[in-house]
Amino acid sequence: MDANIPVSSHPRIVIIGCGFGGLRLAKELRDAPVQVVVIDRNNYHKFQPLLYQVATGALEADSIAYPIRKIFAGQKNFFYRMADVQHIDSARNIVVTSVGEIQYDHLVLATGSLTNFFGNDSIEKNSMQIKSIPNALNLRSFIFQNFEKALLAQSGEQYQALMNIVVVGGGATGVEISGSLAEMRKHVLPKDYPELNLEHMQIFLLEAGPAVLKPMSKKSQQDAQRYLEELGVKIRLNTRVKRFEDCRVYYTDTEYIPTENLIWAAGVNGAEVPGLPPEVVTRNKRINVNSWNRVVGFENIYAIGDVANMLTDEMPEGLPMLAPVAQQQGVHLGKNFKRILKGQPPLDFKYFNKGVMAIVSRNKAVVDLPKDVHFNGIFGWFTWLFVHLMTLVGFRNKVVAFADWAIGYFSSDQALRLIIRPFSRKDMKDDKGKKTAERQVATPEYNPTPPAIQTPIEVK
Repeated sequence: MDANIPVSSHPRIVIIGCGFGGLRLAKELRDAPVQVVVIDRNNYHKFQPLLYQVATGALEADSIAYPIRKIFAGQKNFFYRMADVQHIDSARNIVVTSVGEIQYDHLVLATGSLTNFFGNDSIEKNSMQIKSIPNALNLRSFIFQNFEKALLAQSGEQYQALMNIVVVGGGATGVEISGSLAEMRKHVLPKDYPELNLEHMQIFLLEAGPAVLKPMSKKSQQDAQRYLEELGVKIRLNTRVKRFEDCRVYYTDTEYIPTENLIWAAGVNGAEVPGLPPEVVTRNKRINVNSWNRVVGFENIYAIGDVANMLTDEMPEGLPMLAPVAQQQGVHLGKNFKRILKGQPPLDFKYFNKGVMAIVSRNKAVVDLPKDVHFNGIFGWFTWLFVHLMTLVGFRNKVVAFADWAIGYFSSDQALRLIIRPFSRKDMKDDKGKKTAERQVATPEYNPTPPAIQTPIEVK
């Protein structure tokens, strides 16, 4: 079965994944003499950089997602199939999916990335992550459920575990969600939970390296750390998490932070697709490609975005796993396909770094531009808002996001504190959307007289 896709006289380009790279590539091929087939397990494109705002109630989930079919309405050479990809049969030029086999003339892997737990089983089974819209909604429900439980807690450590939030990973996601949670603690939660002493709510940011926002300039790192500390976030640098069990995040064999809320934002792997030879897959699951984004050793398989490992003289460890890289690669590969169809040689890809930025809280953001240009504060914050607003897909999403941000700014409030679907760790799914029945429940049965907290970090 060919997933009921019409036979075409034009070459078929199959794109696995409709993230930033896959979306741009499919759009670039709008007028090309090809048949474009996009496979994705979700029927929407999500704006991943804003997932943390869904998790903290600043944005609605549907304001950062847009239906794939609506994006490509009117593109006559476009076909979409909602399916899970099981493996690639490169010998037969076939992608095996949950809805059947799909033949290709050219295959493009734009599968993005998955959370990297670095082989730590206890963290993978018990921590929360923010890689998808269901992840973000689950995290939002879980945090507010724990606040409700804290109202009923009987023991000191149980109460503190429900109140504490530990974020692991000092990259953009870790910094942004830590700042958002700190703002929520200051402006939002006192209105909803006057019975709770929110001085007991501690937000910890643990980073294994010597600084937060490692890819950014030293000035941005210092500014971001200062902003977080002003918000009351407790930052612990050069701190590796060893395990998470019994509501305790251990950072040495005996020292721990009591928490039910561990948010893992410490790293990602490429989302490789089974079927490629192991020699083209790197240690972090990215796929080696040449300067045309063609997978090494293949003539008709390509990879773009986070899953692609392209080495350059400027970046010998590979291009960064950022949305602008994926977008530029998608556009460039589309142009190369047009050249190939005309019998012209493809052109090498060159990444144009437009800059990087991160938001910490209202009126506090850091921005690095090329040629060592740096700025922060409210100007950086407005820059961040404008760039992200313009990058959202769909006019409605732009309007809704702008309205939510404006209301939140002037009212210092967020109206999306809803526990729509109560969440338990038993409901957790892996990055591929498959339920993992073996998930452990971290909440222990507490003794009425709990043991002393074995951590040097002061708990008020």
